[in-house]
Amino acid sequence: MRIGVIGGGAWGTALAQVAAQDGAPVTLWAREAEVVASINERHVNDLFLSSVPLSPSIVATDDIDVLRGSDAVLVVAPAQHVRGVLSGADFGGTPLVLCAKGIEAGTRMLVGEVAREVQQNAPIAVLSGPTFAHEVAAGLPTAVTLACEDAALGAALADRLAAPTFRTYASDDVIGAEIGGAVKNVLAIGCGVVEGARLGQNARAALIARGFAEMTRFGLARGARGETMAGLSGLGDLVLTCSSTSSRNFSLGVGLGEGRSARELLSDRRTVAEGAFTAPVLREAAAEARIDMPVCEAVCALLEGAPVADVIGALLSRPLREERG
Repeated sequence: MRIGVIGGGAWGTALAQVAAQDGAPVTLWAREAEVVASINERHVNDLFLSSVPLSPSIVATDDIDVLRGSDAVLVVAPAQHVRGVLSGADFGGTPLVLCAKGIEAGTRMLVGEVAREVQQNAPIAVLSGPTFAHEVAAGLPTAVTLACEDAALGAALADRLAAPTFRTYASDDVIGAEIGGAVKNVLAIGCGVVEGARLGQNARAALIARGFAEMTRFGLARGARGETMAGLSGLGDLVLTCSSTSSRNFSLGVGLGEGRSARELLSDRRTVAEGAFTAPVLREAAAEARIDMPVCEAVCALLEGAPVADVIGALLSRPLREERG
């Protein structure tokens, strides 16, 4: 199975490295000319993942039409850019494996819904789970969910992408895999705020637990399964992203907790903190469906400039209730 990759950032490059195991050919499309040049000439992504030597079987291109010869394409563009990128070529019936995590601003559509609208003939799968790109590229042990409604296709994709240190678990809960990946980015910003404001480990653990309850409520309301929310693409990804400065969303939250503005923090980033874009969309979707998500609402308030002390105070002063999820 010939694999194409859309996106030459750290995560796209890491997945290309996984797909190129044992010298398998992989074609990676990147927008940046310097990324294409460094991969083809020096077998390294100098701009986004300079620490990892890449397989010589990875070939980079700036012509997205080249990927139409692939047997499957991993879509690793940021969630807010998936529509634009996929509109640039007709992939026909080529399976698309969506690796971005987020909800499209304006439409409130999950990435899979965007892909189905733009590429109507392409089968859709979702790859999600607790992953830092530099660890995956370095061959450190990792486990992910690969969700696809077509069980046979999902099994084939999982088998093709599996490696000795990259374990793929098949699922048919595409909605659940997507929602876990989207919501955890918002919650990670909140956990970063706890770190930056030095509110302690008790507070972080409480936020993860209550945030997971919000993720599960939202997921179940959208048709996801509870076991998916509690799996790699839900709870697993949440724990990882809420615990390390290697997470862009967590790092953004740390800056907010230290008193810096979201505008300053986001303008200084070469890579994307998806949670900053997902948070307001998630708040709108939850309000429309009457789903209580106070932690996500608090993150929105912080991104909009509300003082940390005021937001934390409002959360702590909410009426007491039984813990029922």
